[in-house]
Amino acid sequence: MHRSRPQRAFTLVELLVVIAIIGILVALLLPAVQSAREAARRLQCSNNLKQIGLAGHNHLSAYGHFPAGGWGWLWIGDPNMPKDWQQPGGWIYNSLPYVEQENVHDLAKGLTGTAKEQAGTQMIQTAIPGFNCPSRRKSKLYKIGTWNPDQRKPRYSTTHETGARSDYAGNGGDVYTDANNGGSPLNYRGGEDATQNTSSAGAAAFAKIAAISTGMFYPGSYPSEADIRDGTTNTLYVGEKYIDPNCYENAESAGDNENMYIGDNADIVRWVYQAPQQDRNGYNTDRIWGSAHGSGFNVALCDGSVRTINYSIEQEVLRRLGNRRDGLVVDASKF
Repeated sequence: MHRSRPQRAFTLVELLVVIAIIGILVALLLPAVQSAREAARRLQCSNNLKQIGLAGHNHLSAYGHFPAGGWGWLWIGDPNMPKDWQQPGGWIYNSLPYVEQENVHDLAKGLTGTAKEQAGTQMIQTAIPGFNCPSRRKSKLYKIGTWNPDQRKPRYSTTHETGARSDYAGNGGDVYTDANNGGSPLNYRGGEDATQNTSSAGAAAFAKIAAISTGMFYPGSYPSEADIRDGTTNTLYVGEKYIDPNCYENAESAGDNENMYIGDNADIVRWVYQAPQQDRNGYNTDRIWGSAHGSGFNVALCDGSVRTINYSIEQEVLRRLGNRRDGLVVDASKF
């Protein structure tokens, strides 16, 4: 007769040892997986900025100047207005045709009245992945601030509760020139209608701002390559803006509560007179650079190149990067 051999089973101790080994392997592998995913997200963020930088150069080639800075948060881009200081929309709006979004840019083209307002709302509620960092948040519609009624109804748009937001901001330089804030040296909010802003009085107000501004974007800006006296390789163009993580989804940050198609404002412009920081809970500010990345924040320079700048960058080096015309040397090794 055939005799079957007794089968040996795992003991409880052996099972626990196997489970412990698997747990250790998972603990070792998880950080590596997370690191690889973050590296991929950071690379995508850098690519977003590369495309934005190229868009700026294509705009420069087409019109002889970089995308205009716009009038302020009371306004959104208008395809029926000129491309220079008379354009109410900011750098994001004016970059759209060069990031394959000309259809969004032209939604209100040739329209007036209610049809134009509806087209403006459609634009505001169009999210574009290339303007969001995947390490921070998805490209979708977010709540728009309601503390000021005007904020919910920019010129050329119907009232709206949600809109697309951007994780990137243009370089405002080392002089604060947000035209819609009392902290601005000039505090010019822009007129109540386009006729006022394009009048001689509006032109004079924008000229005063241009005289003291040192960055690439400010109210009424449309800098040419000749205006970048320090050279395009030494001047910051666009980069990641700081946001308190508690404010990613809501509209409780003054620098992240507008739609991204507005004119000059802290939502789409940042300055270089304060140190950059990694996003952290509880610190809410609307003027500095930063990101969700642990290694630093990504920027596109005016020559179209993309760099990662350490949070520990010397303040003077950052200031020189932001000032397009101070004539001071920038040491790239100190980024």
